Amino acid sequence: MLIIIGAVVLLLVVVGGGAAFWLMKSKSHSADGEEAPAKAEEHAAPSVFLPMDMLVVNLADNGGERFAQLGITLELADAKTETLVKQHMPTIRNGVLLIASQRTAEELLTRDGKEKLAKDILREVSRPLGFEVPKAKPKDSEAEDDGEDHPRPKKSANPVRRVLFSSFIIQ
Repeated sequence: MLIIIGAVVLLLVVVGGGAAFWLMKSKSHSADGEEAPAKAEEHAAPSVFLPMDMLVVNLADNGGERFAQLGITLELADAKTETLVKQHMPTIRNGVLLIASQRTAEELLTRDGKEKLAKDILREVSRPLGFEVPKAKPKDSEAEDDGEDHPRPKKSANPVRRVLFSSFIIQ
């Protein structure tokens, strides 16, 4: 019995030591690899949050009596992007109002509807800055050609990281 217990303890020590060695080796490789600089770079510049003014929009429901009140905050890569977004804010607000007014209350009450709206708003905020966000569905091809002259889409990473809802009221 004593031999079996000793063998189990020895086995656990060997397995634990091997796992610790493997984890330490894995960490040293990631510090020398490509992932570690990307994470360090990501944390080097904290996000800038830009709240937009509250938006109230009539929804596309039958009868036109439903409306939505939206509080939107934009997560941006840096203060430079914040300045650019502020310069284009009238265009951005107009686009967001047009996008939201095409939705129905039923559509916006679902999580998927809110996520699609957030992606469409991200596209609308990014477009005047010269960045392109993939379309959510082909129906949005009409909104792509709005007659306004926008810069050509850039290939680099979009500095507009996310669209966050600070309030979302439908009546």
